[in-house]
Amino acid sequence: MAKSGLGLDAGSSAAVTVLKRAVELDSEFRYQSALVCYQEGIDLLLQVLKGTKDDTKKDNLRKKISGYMDRAENIKKYLDQEKEDGKYHKQIKIDENAIGFSYESLFQEYLSDTVTEVWIEDPYIRYIHQLYNFLRFCEMLIKRPGKVKTIHLLTALDEGDGKERQISGLKEIKESLRSHGVLLKLEYSSSIHDREIRFNNGWIIKIGRGLDYFKKPQNRFSLGYCDFDLRPCHETTVDIFHNKHTKKI
Repeated sequence: MAKSGLGLDAGSSAAVTVLKRAVELDSEFRYQSALVCYQEGIDLLLQVLKGTKDDTKKDNLRKKISGYMDRAENIKKYLDQEKEDGKYHKQIKIDENAIGFSYESLFQEYLSDTVTEVWIEDPYIRYIHQLYNFLRFCEMLIKRPGKVKTIHLLTALDEGDGKERQISGLKEIKESLRSHGVLLKLEYSSSIHDREIRFNNGWIIKIGRGLDYFKKPQNRFSLGYCDFDLRPCHETTVDIFHNKHTKKI
């Protein structure tokens, strides 16, 4: 396992911070997150190397970079084999009132630039706040470096007075996505119970509460009203898998 001691000047503090985090995640067997940090830290070190004049420091940096690259490559090979064998499984437990679990924070490491199609199965995209949750999830997809072209939503129709509002809200979201060049395919089922999100790069995320795991803000001017990394959550569990062949709804 790589060590994070770099002995660099203050200008490389960002690389030191990221690589220390990579080593911590590595030691906790959180390999997917560790790989992301190793890759980011290596990129930062390469930038430091470009601006270094001293030959001794350059040699030291090259050795450090080589060591981190070797470790990152070993982790990548391990994860690729786990994915190939269908064995990859990661579980995240979100505690009651926990913060730091916005959609961006939860999904970012699985949304590579190859993701063009997304499937969401969630029976509870009905009420106003749930429609906003789905809209916020769509906004996150559109902002990613990849180009999402199609979003599939399988949900249940509201059986009460909110049915018309639900259909109208989803229609508005569909029209808004179309203006960004994204097709939203809607399908309704009265028997759907499971909650699952799939990306066409093979990642599958199952959240116990679906997209509706945020608590209602205390008031309109409390922290977390806008920034969902600061919004307290309901207790739930997130299970992450990888499947080489992603099924379609």
